Amino acid sequence: MPRPTLPWSTCPPQGEPVLSGWEQELSQVNRCPPSPPQIIPSIRAAFACALHMHQPTIPAGEDGSLISHLQYMLMHPHEGDNHNAPQFLWCYRRMGDWIPQLVAEGCQPRIMLDYSGNLLWGLEQMGQEEVLDALRRITVDTYAPYVEWLGTCWGHAVMPSTPIADIELHIRAWQHQFVALFGVEALQRVQGFSLPEMHLPNHPDTLFTLVTCLKRYGYRWLLVQEHSVEQLDGSPLPYAAKYVPNVLVARNSHGEVAEITVLIKTQGSDTKLVAQMQPYHEAKYLATHWQESLSPPCVSQIADGENGGVMMNEYPRDFMPVWHEIKANPQAGVVGLNGSEYLALLAAQGVTTDHFPRCQAVHQHQLWQALGDSPITPETVAAAIAHLEQTNPDFSMEGASWTNHLSWVKGYETVLQPMERLSAEFHRIYDPLVAADPQVTQSPAYREALLYLLTSQTSCFRYWGSGRWTDYATTICDRGMALLQATSV
Repeated sequence: MPRPTLPWSTCPPQGEPVLSGWEQELSQVNRCPPSPPQIIPSIRAAFACALHMHQPTIPAGEDGSLISHLQYMLMHPHEGDNHNAPQFLWCYRRMGDWIPQLVAEGCQPRIMLDYSGNLLWGLEQMGQEEVLDALRRITVDTYAPYVEWLGTCWGHAVMPSTPIADIELHIRAWQHQFVALFGVEALQRVQGFSLPEMHLPNHPDTLFTLVTCLKRYGYRWLLVQEHSVEQLDGSPLPYAAKYVPNVLVARNSHGEVAEITVLIKTQGSDTKLVAQMQPYHEAKYLATHWQESLSPPCVSQIADGENGGVMMNEYPRDFMPVWHEIKANPQAGVVGLNGSEYLALLAAQGVTTDHFPRCQAVHQHQLWQALGDSPITPETVAAAIAHLEQTNPDFSMEGASWTNHLSWVKGYETVLQPMERLSAEFHRIYDPLVAADPQVTQSPAYREALLYLLTSQTSCFRYWGSGRWTDYATTICDRGMALLQATSV
């Protein structure tokens, strides 16, 4: 399919990432909520599945240039699991084949797609037009009811340990990249957001910034991990709250409050749950056992779309038949929906956010309780956090992600410190320049510095322990600093 025709200029040369330059234009893009399903009275339970796709950008090309890790895998097929690269490419494109096939067969498939900015740029950089064309095929109007794209961070950044000033840059850069590949109309349908590593920040200021940025850039809901949130009294979410929308309450250290709707991803072995279509089977159970007034329930789940044998091998076996089973059994009242479509269904029934249960990020109840009657200020919040960290070994302001067995901070000082210095220098140089002339974001120098900044914050550099991956991060930070120092001369 042809690339979209954009109404805006100042696009960088083809092959370079589109990260900035359209800030004003993007701020004026109106979101178009989906229409609710036409069979509302007969829906008794639903399920919504998302696929997360990512490949980091690494300095491993010719002369150390930035390339996709997927490209590196293809170049070095005998290292580790790199032989899976062709299979990964198929995973990135296969929904572009499966969805049209199922629709042609009279089915009503649904899928949500979460592709990092790194991966989208990598596919373009590698010239993988077949993959991109397959994705464009299901991103145009014809398949809009069946496929929902979720926004995310361009550089797959771990939000709780990303400098607060960079959160907006990641959110904004992903929208630039998406529009460059799929067009403005496609962005109008992007209303949900998927956090890299499902890592929800719980520091009051970081979470508040995230929520306000999401709403500023048109997002209406967020997908969160079950154990990353708690009720306002600090207790875990009750059973029923996991299958209906919640409202996430974010209060910062100045006492300001922001809220956003969240769908709850239930715990479990993510890839097995999605690959074997377990959310569908759970929805079948709920269809006959749900007794709550807020109805219908929806089972929400997300998994890596390419990693692991179950996704590469079992998913094709189990994904296709489910939609034919649903088609053959309409009386069961079980359907697949996408997140925004589910919210539209509830809205069509007169359900508003006032009907949704409230939640907050995990451990925040302890924090607000520790403050007691003290005024909420940056100083009192910082003091309460310090006290809790010293007296309660279970308390943490590192947030919560899909995994509890590793930290994205501890042991990664050699990555975090250069990353934070790069961020501080970027904002020291460019914030006043952009404030004086917003068109600075269209300059090649700004875009290149931004590329290194966002790339340095990729979670992969803090997952595998010290070694090659942490070295990649420090190399990227060093190059970014060199660019900024040359700019400031």
